[in-house]
Amino acid sequence: MRLISAVSGVQIPAPAPILSPFAKRIAAAIRRRRLFARADRVVVAVSGGADSVALTLALAELVAEGRCQVAGLVHVHHGLRGADADADAAFCEALAARLGWPIVVGRADVRARARRDRVSIEVAAREARYEQFEMAQHRFDATVVATAHTADDQAETVIMRLLRGAGLRGLGGIPPRRGPFVRPLLDIRRADIRRYLASRGESFREDASNRDVTITRNRIRHELMPVLERIAPSAVRALARTADLLRDDDELLAKVAKVAKVAEGMEGMEGTGGTDVTVSAADLSQLPPALSGRVIRAAAARASRSALSARNVEAIRALAVSERLRGHLDLPGLVVDRQRGSLTFSASAAVAPKGAASARRTPVAPFTHPLDVPGRVRLMETGQELIASIRSAAPDGDAVEMTARDAGRAVLQAGSAVPPFTVRNRRPGDRMRPLGAPGRRKVQDLMVDRKIPRETRDSVPIVVDATGRIVWVAGVAVADECRVTAPEAGVLILELKK
Repeated sequence: MRLISAVSGVQIPAPAPILSPFAKRIAAAIRRRRLFARADRVVVAVSGGADSVALTLALAELVAEGRCQVAGLVHVHHGLRGADADADAAFCEALAARLGWPIVVGRADVRARARRDRVSIEVAAREARYEQFEMAQHRFDATVVATAHTADDQAETVIMRLLRGAGLRGLGGIPPRRGPFVRPLLDIRRADIRRYLASRGESFREDASNRDVTITRNRIRHELMPVLERIAPSAVRALARTADLLRDDDELLAKVAKVAKVAEGMEGMEGTGGTDVTVSAADLSQLPPALSGRVIRAAAARASRSALSARNVEAIRALAVSERLRGHLDLPGLVVDRQRGSLTFSASAAVAPKGAASARRTPVAPFTHPLDVPGRVRLMETGQELIASIRSAAPDGDAVEMTARDAGRAVLQAGSAVPPFTVRNRRPGDRMRPLGAPGRRKVQDLMVDRKIPRETRDSVPIVVDATGRIVWVAGVAVADECRVTAPEAGVLILELKK
């Protein structure tokens, strides 16, 4: 942009925008922690609270200087606080409009999700948020999602995990970056954020639930942290620094475990699943616990993507040091067999046909697509098309039996699921209640039962409704809650075609 002098008509350069000290700190953190580059497209998660508003405005300063690209904002309406939640969403939409950025407002029925998954409201809300963040990332074709976790959040997380008896990985707290999620405010105190907003005359929303001390994090925030800061005024920064140090140690130990010469076929393969891993029992038993535990977890992830508990790890370690020549452990998703001097890790029951475990094929990246009803969506990642239609009455024959027979078609009771719908592939922790089953099951286990080859499971389309509930795993199961009970009231037909 150029300015023209009213006196001489000479063109002079417009002054460059001056970054606030707060925005400079954010820029320094992004650079130091290598959170993202100028070429990255960033989605900013904004709740309307002080932290996320400050992050949004600071990134707007960086955008004005050409230091980053913001693709848009995402706000999640949890359906928990009635009119207050509606006002939060309206506030965030107004902020986006003021900045000239697009915004996605995702909605989730967190109470229903908590009941369905038998988890706390806090856990259900967090899971719903990150699902919506991923959907926004795909919708905006973004590379990273920025969340507004602060140094205070980090200190509270370390305290919570310390009280639970966590190890190095847990005490590393909130990582600055995990996958596409980045935390540019992780070195910033809440007090600094409030001062920044006050200096700009900016408003924000207050969430009354943050004062509810029946929630563990809030109790730590309002009751324990003030005591710690009276004892040690720099307690928050010290805890955040400790998290950084422990996370560095954990990363080092993980790398050392990878090069430990105790396993065959693990190099560069951690977490991919699908290949048996053989570990020397003698070598494993001679490693320090900090390393042997990591080798065990890496072997389990390599064999079946299993996430082992501390008790599972101790059972495998005990099998390694045992004097018995043979032994066997059945663990969640994993079998460990001892034959003389070796432990073999492999996926449990009903695995893919012979030869599939060692098959090599490019994994399908996470995908998410909106599905209109009626409508259709082309799944470019899998070469398939999913079609949704409504019929005023069920097709001829028994709709429930038809659903069970036809792997490429699902018949659901109209109104049993909440639009809008989304088609995606599987995510860690996915659960549903299959048609006719007495309770909820992991989608992973359902795929194993149906003998879906391991290397194709990420290609299976999953249809979820607006609450995040899985209504159909294509070719695997229909949700029991969506079974047809009144065909005369209409049905929803989902069809998967090549």
